Amino acid sequence: MKKLRVTQQILRPSVAGILFAALATPALAVDLKTADGEWTFSIDGEINVDYIWSSCQSPGSASSVNGGLTCVGSASGNDVSNIGNGLLPAAFSFGVATTQDGIDLAAHLGLYPGIATNDGGSPNLESNSANGSSNTALGTTGLDVRQVYMTFGNKDMGTFTLGRNIGLFGADVILADMTLPGVGAPGTAAGAAPSNTTLGGIGFGYIYTDWLAQIDYTTPDFSGFNFTVGIFDPLNSLSEGTATVEPKKAPGVHGKATYTLPIADGTKLYISATIISQKQYYQDTTVTPALPYSYTGTGEDLFAKFDMQGLEVVGYGYHATGLGTTALFDGGAFDDGETRTSNGWLAQVTYQLGPAKLGYNHGDSRLDFANSADQLADPALVRSNRKDTVGVYYSLTKALMLLGEVSRVKSYSDDASAACPSCGSNSATTVNVGAFLKF
Repeated sequence: MKKLRVTQQILRPSVAGILFAALATPALAVDLKTADGEWTFSIDGEINVDYIWSSCQSPGSASSVNGGLTCVGSASGNDVSNIGNGLLPAAFSFGVATTQDGIDLAAHLGLYPGIATNDGGSPNLESNSANGSSNTALGTTGLDVRQVYMTFGNKDMGTFTLGRNIGLFGADVILADMTLPGVGAPGTAAGAAPSNTTLGGIGFGYIYTDWLAQIDYTTPDFSGFNFTVGIFDPLNSLSEGTATVEPKKAPGVHGKATYTLPIADGTKLYISATIISQKQYYQDTTVTPALPYSYTGTGEDLFAKFDMQGLEVVGYGYHATGLGTTALFDGGAFDDGETRTSNGWLAQVTYQLGPAKLGYNHGDSRLDFANSADQLADPALVRSNRKDTVGVYYSLTKALMLLGEVSRVKSYSDDASAACPSCGSNSATTVNVGAFLKF
């Protein structure tokens, strides 16, 4: 029986590099030019630290929710404290750019350290130390190198992007998520082995976009319209159990259409729609002879953002088959490739009041059984992960933000009965305060 892998651990990648498109300004970047003026080198980045306190579900009343993202207390108590990064690790982003023969050329490298102690494997996963915690003396933090790509093109021919960069599906919503510089859902920050990053809104209204090795083409602007199409290196499933992964026969494909409508000074509407598709190939080795099987994961999403002076309203929704929930290809199929359907949505409103931004968002990610056999095999499979966050983000200076958030998360499964209507659900509350410095 296959299990969702993402429960109380953070996703392997997090979302540092995309922050600069949403928060950083060119004035904060450091630009250097070669003596002949032909090449421009740049560096920008950020560092963030939060105190994170969570009140988790009491163990005595906790339900088993396979794929739930709500923390559960322990015999010593239900409160958990942590000092660490939020949704983003620190970031140091290096770029180089020039124009040759009328073509704009650029390359980018992103380095992403955190502050959580983790000496082995991915710094965004807790280690497998004997005591179940990576936060021990004499340790060190980890470094991610998740972003390295080049671009070439111009406003007439469009732009080609080649390398490892953020994916298209789900990118706009995480860029717009107000908890991006904060914490949101705590993930492993509410456990014994904190990793480099929290969940933010990942798994609560959207599937994580991830970092993909890809080759994309984006068209020139057509009166506010842009189109991107590309291929990416296929991802293996996170939840195929003992099945043996087969080599992929073809790349995954993704595409995106965007439209920006200027309405008035300080008022505009932005809309995007994205698709993704990739096929999985596996062998079921629990039978003799081994049984090969395959399935296709597909997803579609729609994003809208309306800005009017200091008011920003965001709406997002997705539908997927075989992609699973929280992470790409996590719990997307049952047995030998019988796909599950998932969907979710996020609504958010923020208002800028002088140096302070006030915000609220609600997100809900849902996963359906593949069939009755799936429900019989895993009745505690997560049905819904929901989150509400209220946040205050105060710009003390142009570079330094102080912030505070309160988040309430709840996970549900269908494993309830008339005798125990509260079975199949867990809830928790997280409060965080911190600072975010960009340069």
